[in-house]
Amino acid sequence: MRFAGRCPRVRVRVCITDRTLPLRGTRHRCARRSLFAGEPAARVRVQTTTGDGAMKLPPLVQPAAELSAAEIGRYSRHLLLPDVGLEGQRRLKTSKVLVVGAGGLGSPVLLYLAAAGVGTLGIVEFDVVETSNLQRQIIHGVSDVGRPKAESARASIGEINPCVDVRLHADRLDAANALSVIVDYDLIVDGTDNFATRYLVNDACALAGKPYVWGSVFRFEGQASVFWEDAPNGAGLNYRDLYPEPPPPELAPSCAEGGVLGILCASIGAMMATEAVKLITGLGETLLGRLAIYDALDMTYRFLPLRRDPARVPITALADYPAFCGLQRREADEDAPPAISATELKRWQDRGEDFTLIDVREASEWQIVRIPGARHIPKDQLVAPDMVARLDRQQPIVLHCKSGARSRSVLLALQRQGFTNLRHLDGGILAWIKNVDPSLPHY
Repeated sequence: MRFAGRCPRVRVRVCITDRTLPLRGTRHRCARRSLFAGEPAARVRVQTTTGDGAMKLPPLVQPAAELSAAEIGRYSRHLLLPDVGLEGQRRLKTSKVLVVGAGGLGSPVLLYLAAAGVGTLGIVEFDVVETSNLQRQIIHGVSDVGRPKAESARASIGEINPCVDVRLHADRLDAANALSVIVDYDLIVDGTDNFATRYLVNDACALAGKPYVWGSVFRFEGQASVFWEDAPNGAGLNYRDLYPEPPPPELAPSCAEGGVLGILCASIGAMMATEAVKLITGLGETLLGRLAIYDALDMTYRFLPLRRDPARVPITALADYPAFCGLQRREADEDAPPAISATELKRWQDRGEDFTLIDVREASEWQIVRIPGARHIPKDQLVAPDMVARLDRQQPIVLHCKSGARSRSVLLALQRQGFTNLRHLDGGILAWIKNVDPSLPHY
């Protein structure tokens, strides 16, 4: 849905070939790149029915004990709202919310839920703060670089509201621990940036009967919704009703590869925090049954109704999500694309080997940093028929991108065109920076 540009409606027939799908035309070039991986069938289900799917739900938690005088003063602006009042604030006080990820989306969610008076905040985060995070992950600061994100987030929450009980879950969420982590919380907020964890959170919440708020950002667009398999009145939906299966890994770039407007995280994160407060207190109509899409460049919001996928198989157990999302390679896969290490590539250059080094990254990445001697041909241009026809099939070619995923997909595409003398740089330019020239900028 997020790849159709400014077109308000895109009709997509499920399971039809790339030769008949309208998105293959130039009008929807971005959608074409995102829905296909050089294979005949679409991998992403897109629903574009319009209408009003807004839904009001009862409060998720019961009110806690009375507020103290200090709490009344702290939350007085909430208490003045007739729809919140003392009872709503007491619901917030007794609520327990688990936020998965303390990054771009998790940062504003945690800060605003803490300020709002959520009594218990759980944080699932195993990563450490890096300088590149500070552009959008506002819960962390310069002094936190190198510090575990979970600890940094707890410290920031303490500065905003010391009344909040912060619980840290510093291990990577996986199929072995997910259910035991979420069981003690009333509501889950998914601020992750990868499909494997999104499906894990979804399935764990479905099995545990927990509602959860989901959000996603990429470049200048964000999405948000609420999923709850056990919602009242048979209104249950989960993430698989929106995305029945993940896209191929090479067509699902992260913010680290595709970039993101930092401020966009605040917009979507605030929307997610708002949904959390509404679910806890029973305020208004939630995003359950609707997908919110925000385009920062056009400053437009669209809301598309979601329906239960009649073909969806019931969730009965957690699975191997990295494998489900195509992130694990078989160790004995004889068809694995041939790769070259950064140090071996440097030896080739030093020996004067005859080969062509092609950088398949976007122009904006090429301007940041490049490997000496590389020729820049962005991925989409390189696999176009006219460019393929101009490549020397006899000349050894080494392909590289930022981390190796895109160059690997280009290599596979060229192999299907009959090219055989190909390699791709394992780990991409990041491996070159780490192992060959650390003086180059890291992005």
